[in-house]
Amino acid sequence: MRVWITLALACVLGSSAFAADTLRPSLLLTARPPAQDLSGRWTYSKDLYRTGLTDINGWPAKPRMERFRDVDVATAEAQGGVGFFEYDLDRGPTMELPGAWNSAVPELRYFDGLMWFQRRFDAVRPQPGQRSFLRFEAVNYRAMVFLNGKEVGRHEGGFTPFVVEVTQALRETGNRLVVGVDSKHDAQTIPGEITDWDLYGGITRPVKLIQAPATFIDDATLRLSDGGHLVGSLQLNGPQSAGQTVSLRIAALGLTLRSRTDASGEARFDTPAPAALKRWSPESPALYDVDFEAGPDRVRDRIGFRTIAVRGSEILLNGQPVFLRGISIHEEEIGPNPARRIDDVAARRLLNEVKEGLHGNYVRLSHYPHSEAMLRAADELGLLVWSEIPVYWTVDWDSPAVLDKARRMQAETIYRDRNRAAIALWSIGNETPVTEARTRFHTALAQTVRALDASRLVSAALLVERNGDTVRIADPLLPQLDVIAVNTYAGWYGDDTLDTVRRLRWDVPVDKPLLFSEFGADAVAGLRDPTVRRKFSEDYQADYYRATLAMAANVPTLRGLSPWVLKDFRSPRREHPVYQNGWNRKGLISETGQRKLAFDVLAEHYRGMQR
Repeated sequence: MRVWITLALACVLGSSAFAADTLRPSLLLTARPPAQDLSGRWTYSKDLYRTGLTDINGWPAKPRMERFRDVDVATAEAQGGVGFFEYDLDRGPTMELPGAWNSAVPELRYFDGLMWFQRRFDAVRPQPGQRSFLRFEAVNYRAMVFLNGKEVGRHEGGFTPFVVEVTQALRETGNRLVVGVDSKHDAQTIPGEITDWDLYGGITRPVKLIQAPATFIDDATLRLSDGGHLVGSLQLNGPQSAGQTVSLRIAALGLTLRSRTDASGEARFDTPAPAALKRWSPESPALYDVDFEAGPDRVRDRIGFRTIAVRGSEILLNGQPVFLRGISIHEEEIGPNPARRIDDVAARRLLNEVKEGLHGNYVRLSHYPHSEAMLRAADELGLLVWSEIPVYWTVDWDSPAVLDKARRMQAETIYRDRNRAAIALWSIGNETPVTEARTRFHTALAQTVRALDASRLVSAALLVERNGDTVRIADPLLPQLDVIAVNTYAGWYGDDTLDTVRRLRWDVPVDKPLLFSEFGADAVAGLRDPTVRRKFSEDYQADYYRATLAMAANVPTLRGLSPWVLKDFRSPRREHPVYQNGWNRKGLISETGQRKLAFDVLAEHYRGMQR
């Protein structure tokens, strides 16, 4: 079982000569029998100078500083002697996990560095022959995992799940789980050092202990093909993976299929879709319980079946043209002190603002893979989803190692979410500056997406060129995209008046659908200025939306909108002491859920499109 996920990629940056299977992560399915949830109070220890890893002059860390050791510090101290300790995670301060440390106590608001977390637990006793795994849904940004003093795994990437096997390290009682979390970003990380959103350090999504048979279902998927067949696969992991009989069942459709795994442990399914199958759509988000079985192991998932495609400048859902009426969202729950603690309740509160409040059918989940709770809620509510990895602004385009990381993040996202009917678009980047190296990088990502999941559309949020009142899209990445998407802020950034915005003309390709993936203006909830209508007032933001929507109505290939953004969100870049104070105020609702005037402007626009 891999604890580091390694990629067998070509040496030449941008080459697509790789095997998609090398990107397959392990045990990302959550639809398994109940696991042991390790959420709750964890102790922690700050380590800004990284003394738990290295001593002065680059020497190895001293034992007295190594937080991951399986030592009862208080007992050792009581015995006396020449040794001493400069940590004690058993007696350290505590915080509730999952959740970002930035919101736990005021002193950690802008902490950026290494933090050690500890959870003591007794394990559910595994049955003979079972294997034990720890599944982390997200740790931001680097994670080092130790169980009972033994390093069991590492992971890089703040928004995707990873699994480490702990069969040999697990005890029945008194387990000491220690996770070193390093939130530092640099030129080699994804994203880089500077963003316009809060990076939030810590264990931000649940951690679970999973018991599985020696040979278990590691991956299972089912979808509706363009030809009207249900096609899927099941992957076994373990010593008895090959030559096993496996099955899937959809009781509501009276459908049972059987198959046999090949030498690699994979089985495939392919059958005409039953006549009774109801296709998933925003108007009717039909989902089915799908049971996968292999020997003693069983996995149940709720899956919707639909097709998504492009035809010329149209986006087709189940063969019919669809306009994406949406909004962008950051992964922050509604409330004055968000901690990126998204459960089903928090996800539905956000998404219901889109579905019911705005009359939307679509959401852009920006700028990174969101919690699985958000994706499952979108499935249930009937919202199409744009999902993206955080290749944002600038990364090291010439680095094969950075491309490896981006490909791995794509794989971890796609394998986790490819059973979600809601997902329509995989995005490979946001507002990246055009260079030859950048275009090679993105081309490689587009090829990776298609190798892993050819059933969805590929897009990216691009920058545009401006010549007077004419806006052009001339990005060399266009041939790699199924759907063109652009971010436009005329009327907010720059010197344009809102009258100028209404006059803008778009010179865009006519053979592909276009999305306005972002547009927006800041407003402080409750700040009214009906006379001057100055920026940061609700009145200006509402006028901005009216002008931009009027301009958008004249773009013949426009097939969707995801304005920026549903809710005000934290951003350390935004420090105006009156209007911002560390918040980006482009939300249509405030951080506490107060709707602004522009919310009703967009809602009425979308309501009119439903008629």
